[in-house]
Amino acid sequence: MALQATPVRRARLGRALGPEPTAVSGAVLLLPGGDEMSSRRPLPVMATASVRALGRRLTRAGHGEGLVTHVVHYRYRGWNGSEAHLARDADWAAEEVVRRYGDVPVCLVGLGMGGRAALRAAGHTAVDSVVALSPWLPEEDVAAPPEPVKQLAGRRVLIVHGTNDERTDPELSFRLAARAKKANRDICRFEVHSDGHGLHQYRSEVHALAEDFVMGSLFGRAFSRPVQDALAAPPPLGLRMPLAAGFGRSLRR
Repeated sequence: MALQATPVRRARLGRALGPEPTAVSGAVLLLPGGDEMSSRRPLPVMATASVRALGRRLTRAGHGEGLVTHVVHYRYRGWNGSEAHLARDADWAAEEVVRRYGDVPVCLVGLGMGGRAALRAAGHTAVDSVVALSPWLPEEDVAAPPEPVKQLAGRRVLIVHGTNDERTDPELSFRLAARAKKANRDICRFEVHSDGHGLHQYRSEVHALAEDFVMGSLFGRAFSRPVQDALAAPPPLGLRMPLAAGFGRSLRR
């Protein structure tokens, strides 16, 4: 009896959210959360539900500008140590955007472990900007090298973290942002007071902030005043900006 070869797992892009523009001039890649260690396949619907609502909002906001939005479907559910599977899949996805649409700017938008993948894969030449929501980051260990930040040079970066996140310490994203800010002034971080890992309590404000940042980064729209102030302020002010309740209801551009 012939042995069957084990099929090779491949990352893939989900179908574009909403109608695909005739001419694509920018792309958002949505990176769902994941586990620290797992060789299992992600569950398609459950894995992507957390980022789809934001993706639909970004699609509507940027359709007239030629924005296309895809969810990245990972090969594995876990980051898996030095394999960094989620970051490698994010890097592949950026390359796939170039193959499909040409030389267009890409924004990586990740949640949780997907936020870590977005930050890590920012070094791809197509990546223009990064949005990391509640990024899962490893505990600092003097025996291990710190999470890299050199790949963030030249990119606009927005980090959003709930102060009551019990899955990943918000201070870790602050420290990473502080290290990155030394070489890249285009980094800001907002704190969502009393919100948890999923940022559900202030989801409308978080999505409005992400929209403001993505549209400004990819298409040159004017950032809202809070984002301008956060980018311009020196640490720690620009890295501990409070996200105001009701943000996005009356933005003036």
